[in-house]
Amino acid sequence: MRLLNALGHGLRVAGYMTWQVTWSLILGFTLSAIIQSLVHKSTISRLLPDNRPRSLATATALGAASSSCSYAAVALARSLIRKGADFTSAVAFEIASTNLVIELGIILALLIGWQFTLAEFVGGPLMIIVVALLLRRFLTVKLLDAAREQADLGRAGSMEGHAGMDMSIQVGGTFWSRLRSREGLDAVAGNFVMEWAAVLRDIVIGLLIAGAAGAWIPDSFWRQLFLTGHPLLAKVWGPLIGPLVAVASFVCSIGNVPLAAVLWNGGISFGGVISFIFADLIIIPILIIYAKYYGRRTAALLFAAFYAAMVLAGYAIELIFTPLGLTPTGPRHAHVGDQGISWNYTSVLNIVFLLLAAALVIRFLRQGGRQMLTMMGGSPAPAKHPGHAAP
Repeated sequence: MRLLNALGHGLRVAGYMTWQVTWSLILGFTLSAIIQSLVHKSTISRLLPDNRPRSLATATALGAASSSCSYAAVALARSLIRKGADFTSAVAFEIASTNLVIELGIILALLIGWQFTLAEFVGGPLMIIVVALLLRRFLTVKLLDAAREQADLGRAGSMEGHAGMDMSIQVGGTFWSRLRSREGLDAVAGNFVMEWAAVLRDIVIGLLIAGAAGAWIPDSFWRQLFLTGHPLLAKVWGPLIGPLVAVASFVCSIGNVPLAAVLWNGGISFGGVISFIFADLIIIPILIIYAKYYGRRTAALLFAAFYAAMVLAGYAIELIFTPLGLTPTGPRHAHVGDQGISWNYTSVLNIVFLLLAAALVIRFLRQGGRQMLTMMGGSPAPAKHPGHAAP
């Protein structure tokens, strides 16, 4: 009976958190679907010919307008590399497409606070800069050639079919005329449902883990783990331990935000939360995919570069935000499912956006969407090499 009560408590917490973020997720994915409907994936690789600042900035902007699914982002980055894009720019695209997307910022603001959303959009570009510098220094020509050769083997990872799909519209006209056209609405519906299908597993797992952690793990455990009794040491320790907690949790995409809220209430530092959020690209399943895509040595380099960049981004956020008075202070009351469900603006917004989601899903199914869903796993597309840029 005690076990059943504990399970029920964890599920209730997860359910309350789900209700809290439902409308924001639908809004974020709708905006993302609109952007993706106007951006052609087939043109991305030719816009990333080298690792110069202009190409990195382009990769960051295009990534922010692309998928928020970590697995699909990793697969798409490999696809860009196989088509001739620069390795470092493709990695920058991958980072931006999971850490600088609209829906992540919305759910961060809703669950933890607007300061974390701002920190995400400041820390993300900093992380990309650090990774680019480290790859420029340690990704040798020999290692790059070996990585490209391994990539061309086309070994399957995860979400290959989704990464290869391009549902952007081909019609001309103004932004609004293209969006209101039948092709535009079909593309938005398609991108919306495919994005949900790609990340639903991670969102559910993230909410369940956050619910279990919030219900079962006492605050005393988190306080000891995050050294809350030593404020200065906690700020040093937070960005170091944050990514490691993410690696152990196996949660990626925006599914790690609910757990970030639990960690924040438990006492992790501000910079530690940011480094934890950024660590969705080094969880164990994705590290295994890196080894399949590029070989073990390059996978090890990516892990080291990503981890170092996440830690440094966390420190940078602390150093930048604290003097400006942007670091949250006072009692920590992130939404972790302890408020319950009541009739308020959240309930109204959930009803409105659930109706919008239903309309998009119906439109998607009417255009033969079931077949597209079965193709999401898929196989890697054949490589096309217009030429490779030097590292």
